[in-house]
Amino acid sequence: MRKKMYAAMLGLATVGAMSFATGSASSHGYTEEPTSRQKACSNSGTVKGCGSIQWEPQSVEGPKGFPAKGPADGKICSAGNGGFSALDHHKQPNGNPWPTTKLTGGQNYNFKWKFTAAHATTDFKYYITKDGWNQNAALTRDALEPAPFLTVPYNGQRPPFSFSHSGQVPTGKSGSHVILAVWTVHDTPNAFYACSDVSF
Repeated sequence: MRKKMYAAMLGLATVGAMSFATGSASSHGYTEEPTSRQKACSNSGTVKGCGSIQWEPQSVEGPKGFPAKGPADGKICSAGNGGFSALDHHKQPNGNPWPTTKLTGGQNYNFKWKFTAAHATTDFKYYITKDGWNQNAALTRDALEPAPFLTVPYNGQRPPFSFSHSGQVPTGKSGSHVILAVWTVHDTPNAFYACSDVSF
């Protein structure tokens, strides 16, 4: 009898663990192009010392509704997740600048996302830092242009695992900037955040 009860409890625990694992792995994603900080951390040898984000670049999830809501200033790139705080620093853990993607103002660019599982999507929005923003501090709302330079509606549909869309990057920018990509999930209270360092 004890053996049967133990087997039943073990079975329930296994199902529960599988359900939790499935739930935590679903609906996650990050930008591959332009290369996001979490992508750079997960690329072996590119950026080291990032902590747990190197194994789960898809997990930078926080409250949706940016910029009115969402992660606090200074914690935007990590979406407020303490374990991913390396993403909020203005330099990579070894003190060097983050790797950058080179862009030309006004060009059409192919923004690429990688998803570990599809999820119903409201939209994708892209923000960029203002001219003269403080490059030696963590990203804040005040450092960003108030409106996204690109919004891609997705009307509750589910994107494929590898997904891209084309859009024009801002004109008149020069030097180093950060592009903040926000993927708003349609049927949860959350969104996914990705900071990409770029140079014009």
